[in-house]
Amino acid sequence: MERRLFVLLLHLKELNVSSVTNWNNMQEMDNISLTNSQVILMGILEIGNWRYLYSLGIILNTVPVLVLSSLILFVTYTEEALHQPMYIFISNLMFNEIYTTIFTSKLLIDVLSGRYTIPFVECLVQGFFMQSCPCVEMFTFTVMAYDRYLAIGHPLRYPMLMTNKTALRILLAIWVYVLVGIGICVMLTSRQTLCGVEINSMFCETISLNHLSCDGTYSVDFGFTWDFIMLVGCGFVVLYCYIRTFIVCFSISGDASRKALHTLVTHMIAFSTFFTSFVFPVFRYRYKGDAETVMSHILFSLPGALSFFLNPLIYGFRIEALRKKILQKLTREKREISDRGKKRKN
Repeated sequence: MERRLFVLLLHLKELNVSSVTNWNNMQEMDNISLTNSQVILMGILEIGNWRYLYSLGIILNTVPVLVLSSLILFVTYTEEALHQPMYIFISNLMFNEIYTTIFTSKLLIDVLSGRYTIPFVECLVQGFFMQSCPCVEMFTFTVMAYDRYLAIGHPLRYPMLMTNKTALRILLAIWVYVLVGIGICVMLTSRQTLCGVEINSMFCETISLNHLSCDGTYSVDFGFTWDFIMLVGCGFVVLYCYIRTFIVCFSISGDASRKALHTLVTHMIAFSTFFTSFVFPVFRYRYKGDAETVMSHILFSLPGALSFFLNPLIYGFRIEALRKKILQKLTREKREISDRGKKRKN
């Protein structure tokens, strides 16, 4: 009850309301449309003095990912030998990692500054970025699984079935579909009348905003159905492709089978890590709960942070051709810097 009173007082302060007549009037605030007000991120408010440690974790996670993802993108773009569908799809994952830093940078600023209120429009924009990133990644992993199935199961027809232009068209379709779809979800959420201001999280997304809707849980159920269909649909395609690819791998010669299995296991590790981190928030935000502890906010952040951190490492070090090109590029750059230094001394 005291926490509820505290939140209502914060909201009244944002609206510049000068006085409150009595406790009953304050309780009636729950039935007032708050669409144009400030939304309160209870996760940032509740994390308190832990925010500096949490911010350090964001920095230690984001900086290496940003550097390695940019390096993989640069090497893939400049090395003609890597102009193949598989590396185009990997590059899209790395681009999505960089795209995600827009969201993580905003989260870092809010946590460091202790800013726990956010305008409703800004909240919608943040939700757009936060929700589009995992959707793009999910569809990209699905296409990558199908690409590996074609490459290993149909090697002779693969150059015709999956060209670079085809890969680029598929990725363009993914981005358009996701951005338009998430944009529609955000637009529908913006038209709702809200009866509360508390989001039980450290960032905004439409699921929590839908929980605040005065119109019931229809939009929540619709969002859950959409997420469930995407998870099941993509999960089924990935599982089917991996099973068929495994069967093919065990039927071909030893060395070719070893290389194919190594690449396949790499994709499976990355996808499994991401899928776990994606399912976590989908089911977490489908219920209305009480305030969470500081530890729960941190624990719920770990799966997504782990997937975000591991993707560049997995593909940068486990894919042999990509790893060799990265090391060659770094060695070449180091040699050039050393040669320029020697010329200046001479």
